[in-house]
Amino acid sequence: MPDLDLVVDHDGAVAPYEQVREGIRAQVTDGTLAPGHRLPPVRALATSLGLAANTVARAYKELEALGVVETRGRAGTFVTGRGVERSAREAAAAYVATVRSLGLDDAAALAAVRRALDP
Repeated sequence: MPDLDLVVDHDGAVAPYEQVREGIRAQVTDGTLAPGHRLPPVRALATSLGLAANTVARAYKELEALGVVETRGRAGTFVTGRGVERSAREAAAAYVATVRSLGLDDAAALAAVRRALDP
């Protein structure tokens, strides 16, 4: 997994939370941070950037509102973005190709997915 590469200009005209938000969003957009990548905990990132935890928390909250990241409780904050949907469609297409090559009909293919999803 790639490291989060952010630099905050503490004396700049742009608020630090905006710099963090846009820095992460840019890395998601350019593919540096792929869907599923776990972002550092708020406090850890705040400490490494010399910011207050609330500043990073605000950036994460805004990224979540934009659909770029998802917070999963104590598990952490993960990159979602449009890449997740694309990856899911690609995986689904590959699955369909595989089950069709095996001669399974749609009902059998869906039943296999339901079994796989059932804990």
